[in-house]
Amino acid sequence: MPEKSEKEIKMKTEKLLGVDYGDVRTGLALSDAVGWMAHGAGTLTSRNREKTAEAIAAFAAEHGVEKIVVGNPINMNGSCGPRSEAAAALADRLRELTGLPVVLFDERCTTMLAHKILNETNVRGQKRKNTVDTLSAEIILQNYMDFCQNRPTP
Repeated sequence: MPEKSEKEIKMKTEKLLGVDYGDVRTGLALSDAVGWMAHGAGTLTSRNREKTAEAIAAFAAEHGVEKIVVGNPINMNGSCGPRSEAAAALADRLRELTGLPVVLFDERCTTMLAHKILNETNVRGQKRKNTVDTLSAEIILQNYMDFCQNRPTP
């Protein structure tokens, strides 16, 4: 069996933080130690982007995160609207606060998928409201990790 390159080993050991940024609630998810599975890590509640960015930066430092993946809510036609611009502004601020690489990753349909999963598992009411953003962040991060695992290496 061929040896894995240093880049492949690094990708699998990098601790990642997934972020589903919202006007009020922001979902967070963390990767496992080998970069195969994402798991929900909670929700931040704030209407202030700066406070949200500071809380995410503190969370990243506390958990030894090496890269942040922010969901980019691109429109279905591929264009970038106000929500995408807000995600990009948050990503820029996180780069400044943390010094970490911050990646914007297409999050189209993740909230819809999160709602579908919660419907199928019969999660309702306040628990659903508190769970949907975390689950969306988990889906964003898992999709990013799957994308990185499946793309050809140069």
